[in-house]
Amino acid sequence: MTGVGAGAVELGGDPRTVVPPAERGETTIADRVVAKIASQAAREALGTLPRDAEPPHASVVVRHGHARVRVHVELDYPGDVGGRCARVRRRIVDRVRDLAGMSVPEVVVQVERLHLAAHPDTPVGRPA
Repeated sequence: MTGVGAGAVELGGDPRTVVPPAERGETTIADRVVAKIASQAAREALGTLPRDAEPPHASVVVRHGHARVRVHVELDYPGDVGGRCARVRRRIVDRVRDLAGMSVPEVVVQVERLHLAAHPDTPVGRPA
């Protein structure tokens, strides 16, 4: 296989068999790979999680180069829940676009649990 210019490739050394780049095939990225990218992006956007929180996990449906993402998160409370969810959405859109080359028209952030932030004078655990 040798290059013949403008990205075309000869197959089998026959100069008459030249396949342009757009006709060589496509790369398919599995939904579970995009879900892992989205989960990691959510972790990056949230920063430090509450002590007993589960890490974010995502499910993804990919169709025609577009990924629809649903991510489940646990957040600390009180806090800016809407602002943190917006950061998660933006980060997922950016990372999936950059790493997988897909557009993300929809990101659903589902808050599974809110963790009450402990104050220094509040005992941790169940009351006796």
